[in-house]
Amino acid sequence: MESDVALTLNAWTLPSNVRHEVIFKVLEALPLHQSLMLVNDHDPKPLFYQLDAEKPGMFRHQPATAPSPEYFAVTITRHPVPGDIPLL
Repeated sequence: MESDVALTLNAWTLPSNVRHEVIFKVLEALPLHQSLMLVNDHDPKPLFYQLDAEKPGMFRHQPATAPSPEYFAVTITRHPVPGDIPLL
């Protein structure tokens, strides 16, 4: 199934002490097969490691075109995992 970008989040505007918490809450609120465009001032590898550890298989990420050269962009898509209940 093709995913749709539901929203864009400029992570670099969030305070660093709550950044991952906010991103997780936004990602968990995404409907299945919807995507978030995450824009950051660096490659968010620590976020990917945390996602893979805490929510295995729930999210997939792929590079995206950043709005300007000083930023990094990635599309993160929510996928079904065992126990998900699809919306009718």
